[in-house]
Amino acid sequence: MSSTHDHASHDHDHGHDHTHGHGHVHAPQSFGRAFGWGIALNTGFVVIEAGYGFVANSMSLLADAGHNLGDVLGLAVAWVASELVKKAPSARFTYGLRGSSILAALFNAVFLLVAVGAIAWEALWRLGAPQPVEGGVVMAVAAAGIVINGFTAWLFASGKDDINLRGAFLHMASDALVSAGVVAVGLIIALTGALWLDPVVSLVISALIIWGTWRLLKESLAMSLAAVPPRIDPAKVREFLRAKSGVAALHDLHIWPMSTTHVALTCHLVMPSGHPGDAFLHDLAESLAHEFGIDHATMQIEVDPSRACALAPDEVV
Repeated sequence: MSSTHDHASHDHDHGHDHTHGHGHVHAPQSFGRAFGWGIALNTGFVVIEAGYGFVANSMSLLADAGHNLGDVLGLAVAWVASELVKKAPSARFTYGLRGSSILAALFNAVFLLVAVGAIAWEALWRLGAPQPVEGGVVMAVAAAGIVINGFTAWLFASGKDDINLRGAFLHMASDALVSAGVVAVGLIIALTGALWLDPVVSLVISALIIWGTWRLLKESLAMSLAAVPPRIDPAKVREFLRAKSGVAALHDLHIWPMSTTHVALTCHLVMPSGHPGDAFLHDLAESLAHEFGIDHATMQIEVDPSRACALAPDEVV
């Protein structure tokens, strides 16, 4: 039995980041100013919107402020993770700090669910006892939100080829639409005095936040438990590796996220005809990156099938 670390795949991982800008690697270089502007503008707006929400006694404004706060956290997480992911590995943190982006996403999801729970509780109470709402203030503040969120979305519009930047764009664009809905509610309240609309809209916004955050919570929890990313089919990866020339069998296949954008793989390949050489390993790493987005692969080669590997059974970890 011979054990070979795929140095070619490790080299590919770093070269691929520099040449193609996968994941978080290039975001802070070309979009650092966009992150800075987006976080600063939206943080200021959250404070103003929450303040006027209390002044105008509007739950819809407070719910929208909670929604915007979640996106500020999302922007901050993306920015911080894009910096941490570049930290060099150390003797103790052998993958660097790439996993911090997973922990940040998990914190983001939990924080949002707690915040939206408080907003929804207050809105439900107000359904039974509608409170006076200043529709004009609601309209003015929400209209400012359309401008700020629309401008922030525009800052990230040219980066939609990057999944994280595309997420930032979509969040900001959706916030602009939510603010437009709050403007409409403020107008209806001002014209008709239908105070019940304010808590109803806050509940709708809360439901939208929960719908989006629940997926984030599930994905971040799965990532923290080293689950295979949902975009990768492990059966297809197994079939892909098994079909390679010279591979008689494979076992101990593991695929897990090192961060929210980087994926690692380890496996044992049984090749009775002998070790295939570095070129085979390099080409296989290139193929795994191209076909599945797995950018850190390590393969162990076993040439004597008569010697049973202790890790061969699928139930053994």
